[in-house]
Amino acid sequence: MTPDRAKAKSLAETARGRVNFLKEIALKESNASFIFEGYYSSALELLHALVLVKGFKVINHICIGYYLRDVLKREDLFRLFDDCRYKRNSIVYYGRKLDFNVARESIKKAVRLIEQTGLLLESELKL
Repeated sequence: MTPDRAKAKSLAETARGRVNFLKEIALKESNASFIFEGYYSSALELLHALVLVKGFKVINHICIGYYLRDVLKREDLFRLFDDCRYKRNSIVYYGRKLDFNVARESIKKAVRLIEQTGLLLESELKL
Protein backbone atom coordinates (compact mmCIF):
# COMPACT_ATOMS: atom_id res chain seq x y z
CA MET A 1 0.00 0.00 0.00
CA THR A 2 1.02 3.62 -0.17
CA PRO A 3 3.16 4.63 2.82
CA ASP A 4 1.12 6.68 5.31
CA ARG A 5 3.48 8.99 7.18
CA ALA A 6 0.68 11.01 8.78
CA LYS A 7 -0.98 7.95 10.29
CA ALA A 8 2.41 6.64 11.40
CA LYS A 9 3.15 9.91 13.19
CA SER A 10 -0.25 9.84 14.85
CA LEU A 11 0.26 6.27 16.07
CA ALA A 12 3.70 7.20 17.40
CA GLU A 13 2.26 10.17 19.31
CA THR A 14 -0.43 7.97 20.83
CA ALA A 15 2.17 5.39 21.88
CA ARG A 16 4.37 8.07 23.46
CA GLY A 17 1.40 9.53 25.32
CA ARG A 18 0.46 6.13 26.73
CA VAL A 19 4.06 5.42 27.78
CA ASN A 20 4.24 8.78 29.58
CA PHE A 21 0.97 7.97 31.36
CA LEU A 22 2.19 4.50 32.37
CA LYS A 23 5.39 5.95 33.84
CA GLU A 24 3.24 7.89 36.32
CA ILE A 25 1.53 4.78 37.69
CA ALA A 26 3.17 2.96 40.59
CA LEU A 27 3.81 -0.69 39.71
CA LYS A 28 2.04 -2.98 42.18
CA GLU A 29 1.09 -6.64 42.11
CA SER A 30 -2.54 -5.68 41.57
CA ASN A 31 -1.86 -3.67 38.42
CA ALA A 32 1.27 -5.24 36.91
CA SER A 33 -0.57 -7.17 34.19
CA PHE A 34 -2.53 -4.07 33.20
CA ILE A 35 0.59 -1.93 33.01
CA PHE A 36 2.30 -4.58 30.90
CA GLU A 37 -0.71 -4.59 28.53
CA GLY A 38 -0.38 -0.83 28.17
CA TYR A 39 3.29 -1.05 27.27
CA TYR A 40 2.54 -3.84 24.80
CA SER A 41 -0.14 -1.68 23.16
CA SER A 42 2.35 1.15 22.80
CA ALA A 43 4.94 -1.17 21.27
CA LEU A 44 2.34 -2.50 18.86
CA GLU A 45 1.33 1.01 17.80
CA LEU A 46 4.95 1.88 17.07
CA LEU A 47 5.36 -1.32 15.09
CA HIS A 48 2.23 -0.56 13.08
CA ALA A 49 3.60 2.94 12.45
CA LEU A 50 6.86 1.44 11.23
CA VAL A 51 5.18 -0.86 8.72
CA LEU A 52 2.89 1.96 7.54
CA VAL A 53 5.89 4.14 6.76
CA LYS A 54 7.30 1.31 4.67
CA GLY A 55 4.01 0.83 2.80
CA PHE A 56 2.87 -2.39 4.43
CA LYS A 57 -0.49 -3.19 5.98
CA VAL A 58 -0.26 -5.86 8.64
CA ILE A 59 -3.48 -7.10 10.17
CA ASN A 60 -2.26 -9.43 12.91
CA HIS A 61 0.39 -9.57 15.59
CA ILE A 62 2.13 -12.67 14.28
CA CYS A 63 2.83 -11.03 10.92
CA ILE A 64 4.26 -7.98 12.71
CA GLY A 65 6.74 -10.35 14.32
CA TYR A 66 7.59 -11.91 10.96
CA TYR A 67 8.11 -8.42 9.53
CA LEU A 68 10.69 -7.77 12.23
CA ARG A 69 12.38 -11.11 11.68
CA ASP A 70 12.15 -11.61 7.92
CA VAL A 71 12.01 -8.13 6.40
CA LEU A 72 14.05 -6.07 8.86
CA LYS A 73 16.29 -9.01 9.80
CA ARG A 74 15.96 -8.09 13.48
CA GLU A 75 15.85 -11.43 15.24
CA ASP A 76 16.51 -9.62 18.54
CA LEU A 77 13.39 -7.50 18.20
CA PHE A 78 11.39 -10.47 16.95
CA ARG A 79 12.24 -12.42 20.11
CA LEU A 80 11.34 -9.50 22.37
CA PHE A 81 8.08 -8.93 20.52
CA ASP A 82 7.12 -12.60 20.37
CA ASP A 83 7.71 -13.07 24.10
CA CYS A 84 5.58 -10.01 24.90
CA ARG A 85 2.91 -11.12 22.41
CA TYR A 86 2.69 -14.55 24.03
CA LYS A 87 2.32 -13.07 27.51
CA ARG A 88 -0.24 -10.51 26.37
CA ASN A 89 -2.28 -13.25 24.69
CA SER A 90 -2.21 -15.24 27.95
CA ILE A 91 -3.80 -12.28 29.70
CA VAL A 92 -6.33 -11.31 27.03
CA TYR A 93 -7.42 -14.67 25.63
CA TYR A 94 -6.92 -17.02 28.58
CA GLY A 95 -7.63 -14.75 31.52
CA ARG A 96 -4.28 -15.40 33.15
CA LYS A 97 -2.70 -12.85 35.42
CA LEU A 98 1.05 -12.51 35.19
CA ASP A 99 3.11 -13.22 38.27
CA PHE A 100 4.48 -9.91 39.56
CA ASN A 101 8.11 -10.75 38.78
CA VAL A 102 7.20 -12.03 35.29
CA ALA A 103 5.16 -8.88 34.68
CA ARG A 104 8.03 -6.66 35.82
CA GLU A 105 10.48 -8.43 33.48
CA SER A 106 7.93 -8.34 30.65
CA ILE A 107 7.50 -4.60 31.13
CA LYS A 108 11.27 -4.18 30.81
CA LYS A 109 11.21 -6.18 27.57
CA ALA A 110 8.31 -4.14 26.23
CA VAL A 111 10.12 -0.90 27.08
CA ARG A 112 13.23 -2.14 25.22
CA LEU A 113 11.05 -3.02 22.25
CA ILE A 114 9.46 0.44 22.37
CA GLU A 115 12.85 2.14 22.52
CA GLN A 116 14.32 0.13 19.64
CA THR A 117 11.22 0.45 17.48
CA GLY A 118 11.11 4.17 18.24
CA LEU A 119 14.66 4.53 16.96
CA LEU A 120 13.82 2.69 13.76
CA LEU A 121 10.72 4.81 13.27
CA GLU A 122 12.56 8.05 13.97
CA SER A 123 15.11 7.24 11.27
CA GLU A 124 12.25 6.62 8.82
CA LEU A 125 10.25 9.71 9.75
CA LYS A 126 13.25 11.91 10.47
CA LEU A 127 11.67 12.98 13.78
